[in-house]
Amino acid sequence: MGLFEDARGRIREAFGRAGYTVAGVRELLGPVAGGALAREEIVPALRATGGGSALEVFTRLFWLQVPVAADAVPEEFFAAGLVERSGGEARALLHVQPLEGHDGRHLGYAVSDLKVRPGSGTALRADHVVGSGGASAGLAQLVAHRAVDSALDLGTGCGVQVLHLADRARRITATDLNPRALELARMSFALSGVDGVELREGSLFEPVADRRFDLIVSNPPFVISPGGGLTYRESGLPGDEVCRRLVAGAAERLNEGGWCQMLANWLHVEGEPWEERLAGWVPDGCDAWIVQRDVQDPAEYAELWLRDSCEVGAPEYAARYDAWLDCFERWRATGVGFGWITLRRTGAEHPAVRVEEIRHAVEQPVGAYVERVLDGLAAGPKFSTGCAQGLRTAVDIVQEQVGAPGAEDPERIVLRQRGGLRRAAAVGTVEAALAGVCDGTLPLPPLLDAIAQLMDLPPEQVRAHADAVLPELIADGFFETV
Repeated sequence: MGLFEDARGRIREAFGRAGYTVAGVRELLGPVAGGALAREEIVPALRATGGGSALEVFTRLFWLQVPVAADAVPEEFFAAGLVERSGGEARALLHVQPLEGHDGRHLGYAVSDLKVRPGSGTALRADHVVGSGGASAGLAQLVAHRAVDSALDLGTGCGVQVLHLADRARRITATDLNPRALELARMSFALSGVDGVELREGSLFEPVADRRFDLIVSNPPFVISPGGGLTYRESGLPGDEVCRRLVAGAAERLNEGGWCQMLANWLHVEGEPWEERLAGWVPDGCDAWIVQRDVQDPAEYAELWLRDSCEVGAPEYAARYDAWLDCFERWRATGVGFGWITLRRTGAEHPAVRVEEIRHAVEQPVGAYVERVLDGLAAGPKFSTGCAQGLRTAVDIVQEQVGAPGAEDPERIVLRQRGGLRRAAAVGTVEAALAGVCDGTLPLPPLLDAIAQLMDLPPEQVRAHADAVLPELIADGFFETV
């Protein structure tokens, strides 16, 4: 790190002059080459980066991982150990990837091991450190947009989540059981101008056993496997035990009001409803929102991760595939779920716990409104029309009516969220009327009495109906308590 520390400022300046940012590379490649690169096809990108500009050189060297002319690379890159000479060429020793935030702001650079692409004939080393990808980007989109005093990135890898949190957390601790990951994370922080991050080596919560935090984030080694030995994705624990332990242990490491947000995979076990199984992971005193975004059957899952480690076509491919299916059979697994887990420590005697499946596209970043989601889940079950709380219709709600042309009454009324989780709810005329008038300024009972009068219904019937349906509509985010 000594030579790297000495050169980091000059390297950062060279990247800045070249425009080596996500936005710069995106503009350089264009949609066709950029789309192909997302599929790990680099030929269109090579065609788009042959002009010899500094941006093209850095993109070819550090992103596409192909040699460039040695005299096109500033000397500090060699001195820092990012690049080596091979004849008249320069070859990258590490993958240096620009990052941007959800708002398009340049965050810095993630330093990781070189990518191993299909057909390369190169095997991943056991302590391989991956760069930013779909999973790390998804977690960054999920994390609540709130300033915190203390944050923990558990299983930091090359430090991607720290770069996303650097402007929101006053103190950040990053842990990993892989010493190489911590080494590369230090380089990521140095190259990105992020100072003061505390790095600790160890597994799960062991490195911070005596600490509490306002925010814990984790993109853990959640892959459920027969034990392939790749530290970045496999914990060595059986099944989905690593995710269960993280969830179960989070409450003890959170300050009151603190959040834990993580990605996870979980088994669908024959004879056990997956929702009940995951709800059983949630520690006492925590609100929880667990969302399944996808499910794969055992064969699909094994194939996915064998492709990830570039084992397709290798001599041991069939044996590895068979071992994966053996494990799933032993665990009575019918599938594997992928998703998010969010916990909020409230200390409530009866916390809100929802486990659900959301497969459709939602508004990103979820972190911009995840706090409202948890507030709704907590408030819904406690709501009644006789309580002192007011009610208002959430923003971005539209009403749709279905019926025969010219009919006096619609056959069906639907409230739909145009943003956020984009839920839809079939409602009756009472709820539809409330959605049109609730702005939080008037108490709910007089509004319900007015609706009862307009509909020529007994007021007690309308109030009873509202008591029955509003808690779920509040929990789903169609109404908010005030």
